[in-house]
Amino acid sequence: MQTVEEYLRFLQSKGFQFQEDAIGFIYFGKHYTSASDELINTAIEFTLKAQRTFDGSFYISLLETFVSNKVKTRKQAFQLVKDRQIIGI
Repeated sequence: MQTVEEYLRFLQSKGFQFQEDAIGFIYFGKHYTSASDELINTAIEFTLKAQRTFDGSFYISLLETFVSNKVKTRKQAFQLVKDRQIIGI
């Protein structure tokens, strides 16, 4: 499993550019929700897939949904997003 920092570097190597405010939002969400790196990375991935860019409010809302539904793994997050049709995956 990658840390959030490693995942952000990976995405940047693939061409995704994150502004300072986006990176701040990512770490704010991590501390605000106490979510694991796996869930943070999943929320980043799903946010980028749904919005085609990083949208901080979508990301925070997604994290809150994961935490309030006691999601612990990427697989559970994927199932929740699919079941609720949050994004088309």
